Amino acid sequence: MDPPPAGAERGVTLPPVPRPTTPQRPRIVLVGPPGAGKSTVAAALAERWQLQVRDTDADVEALAGRSVADIFVEDGEPAFRDLERTAVLAALDGHDGVLALGGGAVLDAGTQDALARYVRAGGVVVYLEVSLAHAAPRVGLNQARPLLLGNPRARWQQLMDARRPVYEAVSTLVVGTDGRRPHEVAEAIEEALAHRRVATPAEQQPTEQDPTGQQPAEQHPLEEDA
Repeated sequence: MDPPPAGAERGVTLPPVPRPTTPQRPRIVLVGPPGAGKSTVAAALAERWQLQVRDTDADVEALAGRSVADIFVEDGEPAFRDLERTAVLAALDGHDGVLALGGGAVLDAGTQDALARYVRAGGVVVYLEVSLAHAAPRVGLNQARPLLLGNPRARWQQLMDARRPVYEAVSTLVVGTDGRRPHEVAEAIEEALAHRRVATPAEQQPTEQDPTGQQPAEQHPLEEDA
């Protein structure tokens, strides 16, 4: 007899285990700036939903055999973005778990088009929103980072001001992460998904194949707790 899923012994109700579908696509995609918690929240969701997790920054590093920082310094940002685009498109076409995109991935026009197709097909893109005050300690803005040279905090804010409209444009849900632990953000995402399903036709309700109940894009921002 197979062992019970993690959490069963504590009486925790888990979503049904999804099974691969054809064509494969991510159950959910997370976007947002550095420090939003994309990787850790992706891992929390994957654990809750018993799915695989994938991070395109890790995919780029595996493809290049170098760290993201080294690629930026040695080859420049355009070379990194080319690798990133390849990684994102491959993950959107072949990964059926939880997908976290690098902070600047959404700036690429090809990636924007691919995300738009994913959303039209019923995919869910979650923009993890974070303030500078909460992002700084998470990513160590006092450390050397290719895109944050000079005044790291000022550069982060400049990047965020430029990227925010893009994050909002490609996403179907907005979830704040300030003051929340990864599992709390995961719970907030589940709550937002449940809100989306209130008026969803029965054929788009969650199934064993898809616990997110994916449907065409509809904005339902989840505000941060006071």
